[in-house]
Amino acid sequence: MRTILITGQGGTGRTTVAAATALKAARQGTRTLVLTADRTDTLGAVLGVPTGPDPVEAAPGLTAWRPDAAARFRDDLTAFQRRATTALDLLGASRLDAEEVTPLPGAEELALLRALRDAALSERYGLLVVDLPPAPQALALLALPEELRRYLRRLLPPERQAARALRPVLGRLAGVPMPAEWLYETAGRWDIELAAVQSVVEDRATTVRLVAEPGPAGTDAVRTAATALALRGLPVDGLVANRVLPGATNDAWLGALAAQQRKALDEWRETYTVHEVPHRGHDPRGADDLVALAVPGVNTTPTPVEWPVADRLADDGVLVWHIPLPGAIRDELDLIRRGDELVVTVGQFRRIVPLPSALRRCTVAGAALREGELRVRFTPDPGLWPREK
Repeated sequence: MRTILITGQGGTGRTTVAAATALKAARQGTRTLVLTADRTDTLGAVLGVPTGPDPVEAAPGLTAWRPDAAARFRDDLTAFQRRATTALDLLGASRLDAEEVTPLPGAEELALLRALRDAALSERYGLLVVDLPPAPQALALLALPEELRRYLRRLLPPERQAARALRPVLGRLAGVPMPAEWLYETAGRWDIELAAVQSVVEDRATTVRLVAEPGPAGTDAVRTAATALALRGLPVDGLVANRVLPGATNDAWLGALAAQQRKALDEWRETYTVHEVPHRGHDPRGADDLVALAVPGVNTTPTPVEWPVADRLADDGVLVWHIPLPGAIRDELDLIRRGDELVVTVGQFRRIVPLPSALRRCTVAGAALREGELRVRFTPDPGLWPREK
């Protein structure tokens, strides 16, 4: 299954582009699901068909789904209270009834991730189009499965669960109770669910499509989003320049705005595959309006992001890890080696990545940012590197 994640600058018609992309694929014969997490039914307004917690047929071959974050949050909290009955009783805590529970901030995003996983596992669709939040929130959302799994492994290492028979003894020796078995079971279940979501996000057939209006604000938003996506290893298969004004106009104000857009478009084409979507003069509503939008089709041969390790031991005595970071600024870049991991910070974004096996036996010898690529040099550690006989 192909997955297209659509995000970009806020307030630029991302949902409209997502709906038009999904409808175009469905009309070309691909069974398609378009998914959103909006609390309000923006997707339904664009499609002309109300959407909600149950998937609905929006057009032949096209299904639309807007998961109910509140209902899922209530179910999760109720299940958690059942499993933690003993602990809650010891604390004297009172239970929350499902009717009094309201979703916390971020519940919509978690519901979207679960829906993404469920859609991928169902194998009912050939294409999944995901209407993500604006880029800053979307980037945090896409990072969540990997980061939460790392937290779980650090806080509740799976190997400790194997010593369940020793926990009473260890608890007496330490003087504190050891974590209960249900806690490890819960962590294991969460890890499985997060791994399923992470596998969809990181699949080689998953790409990101950015949406922005040409202009200074759009240029800044696109550069930041593209750099952060590259840090996560997510490929951008295109940039949709939405609401592009006609170049020829007798209105001086519109002419100046159109000229500003053209300048931004020229800059974008130097780096991205740009698809222009002309301004329709109104907000698109319904299938006819969506079909009229010149959105790009599905890229059948996506190019995944690669982080290759170049072997230059024979020439320079180093291994070089090439990490593409288009748009990165040297002053906003920071690197820290932490055991078998590398902490990479680019502006407001950070990712902790495990080192490839060969690099774990090396020490960092330096790094350089050149032509939109971070090149980290490693030298073999004599105490760990195999010696030639």
